[in-house]
Amino acid sequence: MVNQIEIIEYEEKYQEEFKRLNLEWLDKFNLTESHDLLVLNDPKGTILDRGGFIWLARAGDEIAGTAALMNEGHGIFELAKMSVTKSWQGKGISKMLIETCLKKAKEIGAIKVTLFSNHQLQAALKLYEKYGFRNVEVKNSPFETADVKMELEF
Repeated sequence: MVNQIEIIEYEEKYQEEFKRLNLEWLDKFNLTESHDLLVLNDPKGTILDRGGFIWLARAGDEIAGTAALMNEGHGIFELAKMSVTKSWQGKGISKMLIETCLKKAKEIGAIKVTLFSNHQLQAALKLYEKYGFRNVEVKNSPFETADVKMELEF
């Protein structure tokens, strides 16, 4: 299945898909906040124009997943807005997306990648740990519902 998946760079024409895919899981776990909507309604302004990156997993004509790296400054990037639609979960797309993000972070000389999450998202947390992310104290979170913060230093 994975050989049908292509990781592509975000374009404005995919904004609604980017928003829909992320709201799918945020709403499912009751985690949607105003900060999410700010980013999802303007990914160009909140991510790309600030030196960040967005990728999409395309399966044929369907956008099946998303992931972003948000530039936090000083060589620190946040792994954000990672999602895979339910019908494509379990097919390695999350791994492809996280590997794309981490490869780019290394390429551009990032010193650290952080992420905010929630304890309900057990599959995601296990994936992050597999890639070397470690739990740190949750502080400076833009999210009320983020009770997990993880970091990966290069």
